[in-house]
This record gives sequence, C-alpha cells and structure tokens, in this order.
Amino acid sequence: MTDRLVVAARAMQEHAYCPYSHYRVGAALEAEDGSVFVGCNVENASYGLAICAERSAVAAAVGAGARRFKRIVVATDSDPPAPPCGACRQVLAEFGLELEVESVGPKQSRRWRMAELLPDSFSKELLQ
Repeated sequence: MTDRLVVAARAMQEHAYCPYSHYRVGAALEAEDGSVFVGCNVENASYGLAICAERSAVAAAVGAGARRFKRIVVATDSDPPAPPCGACRQVLAEFGLELEVESVGPKQSRRWRMAELLPDSFSKELLQ
C-alpha cells in the first residue's frame, strides 16, 4: 500500500527551488481532519531568507484554517534521512509535541514524535 503523504512529499521535492544547496526537500502535513498540505524548500541568494519545506507546509495549512495536525512526512535525497532543522522543529512544536514526524530518503525512513526532536521546547505556556 502506498503512503499518500510520502507520495505527496516526494512530488513536492520536484518543485523545490534550491539553486544554492541543491538539497531538494518536500513535505506533506496531515491535519487532524485528514486534509493534506504540502510545501517545498525555497532558497534565496540571501541564505538566511530560505524557507524550509516543513515551514512552507505549515504556512499553507494555517492559511487554510488548519491548526491541529497528526503527521508530517519530509522527503529528501539523503540516507539516512535528515530530521527537520531546529527552526522547523520549533514551528512544528507550536502545534503539538505528539505530532508524528517521518523523514524518508531513497532507501530508509526514520520516525520521531516532536517531543523527542525538541525536548523542553519553548512554548506558549512559558509566556503566561
């Protein structure tokens, strides 16, 4: 059986704009209601302005009104597959530490919960 999130994340890799790193990343984020939102990395000549695939997918989801997520799949061409970067971890943690994160490469995949990737995260509760 083909995993629809893996297929969607792989498809988004083809749209990645990465003329500097040549590191194509696609992401597919599943909302609690089953909706899927996708994103890809978008680089910039001013490197700090690059947007990661994970944050691109979150922005698409939030823009559509979604706020609760079950799972995100991140597709890259590296094995072992890389986990999300620190900035993406913080953005994903904003929506729940139980979020399942799967990173898929050409031959391998890895899974985590956000709580494993970002223990002791900075959260809205700390702003009280």
